[in-house]
Amino acid sequence: MNRRITMATALALTAGLTLAGCGGGDDGAPKLKVSGAYMPQPVTQDMAGAFLVVENTGESADKLTSVTSDLSKDITIHKTVGSKMEEVPSLNVPAGGELTLARGGNHLMFMGLKNKPAEGDTVTIELHFAHADPITVDVPVKSVSYAPKK
Repeated sequence: MNRRITMATALALTAGLTLAGCGGGDDGAPKLKVSGAYMPQPVTQDMAGAFLVVENTGESADKLTSVTSDLSKDITIHKTVGSKMEEVPSLNVPAGGELTLARGGNHLMFMGLKNKPAEGDTVTIELHFAHADPITVDVPVKSVSYAPKK
């Protein structure tokens, strides 16, 4: 009898630990949301920049790997180190943290615009990540000198 109780207890504990480890399936996945998106009105039709914040409230990191939009077929991700910017294949979105794209820092570059958006327009972009599903963002076009409030 004691052996059956011990075995039943062991099985119950194992099942409980297994279910606790599962954590509902997606609990450890990146949980991303975007805020503060804007694009300064481009000065020329050659290029534009865009800025935003990707917040990750999930328990695992992700990477912004690409961006698509009808505005341009050539959209690249740039990081800025010191005063030098360079194209990179991805940018990290840390677990429990955020990726900030801002003037003078990391940013998106749109080259060869199909049209020149004006202040008040909205540009739709789709952010692609290594793990999370793509996120569609409506990016308002602001004045050339726009600076978001912190």
